[in-house]
Amino acid sequence: MALDETGPGGVSAAELADKRARVAALNDRYRHHGATAVLEGALNDPEAGDIAMVSSFGAESVALLHLVAMVDRNTPVLFIDTRLLFAETLAYQQEVAERLNLRDVRVIRTDEETLAQKDPYGALRFSDTDSCCALRKTLPLDQALEGFDGWITGRKRYQSSTRAALEFFELEEDTGRIKVNPMASWRPEDVRAYMDENRLPRHPLVSQGYPSIGCHPCTSKVAPGEDPRAGRWRGQEKEECGIHIVDGKAVRQGEKA
Repeated sequence: MALDETGPGGVSAAELADKRARVAALNDRYRHHGATAVLEGALNDPEAGDIAMVSSFGAESVALLHLVAMVDRNTPVLFIDTRLLFAETLAYQQEVAERLNLRDVRVIRTDEETLAQKDPYGALRFSDTDSCCALRKTLPLDQALEGFDGWITGRKRYQSSTRAALEFFELEEDTGRIKVNPMASWRPEDVRAYMDENRLPRHPLVSQGYPSIGCHPCTSKVAPGEDPRAGRWRGQEKEECGIHIVDGKAVRQGEKA
């Protein structure tokens, strides 16, 4: 590809090369730092650019939301309402936003017209969960992230095999955006300890057997000893909703779309 050519997301090869160098520099700079320092770097370091946070307000989300609030309560927080979420998640989102005094929470949804065209009966989830996730999660998120240089996620290495090599900073080569994973190295016990120490409210479904919480139709309870994400898309060969997937695979730093 010539340097003036663009990739699928309209990002030129020259821009991608520059962003790869920026991501590498950020990882070198913050490699031995903790989550708070990584967040401060993401939100204040010129190398990172203009950053938003994306949160599901799920089982462990409050820990990262609290960290972000401590660094900058004005950070844009994007919450994807798929219209298929548990009622408990919607109530929890409001409770946490108020408790942490998050000042720029943006609830994003696929518009009604697009839903009516592509999923008129709300039955797409029964025949094609990937397409349902793309319609209700990936599409509105891509639209909401326009204008941002990157976004903060709560992904952690322990959560699945596709996240085992997660770095603090990654490049989405199809969009040119930088993805920030400040809690990449945290273990479940680290999250629990942080939530206990800061007296953070738990998602009400966790105590009912839901350690990982997504949309109501595609989330089931997890039995003792099961993988925490076993209840997500149970019985399917699916580990991710799609917002961290490019061309059918999880993309890590250095991989091309």
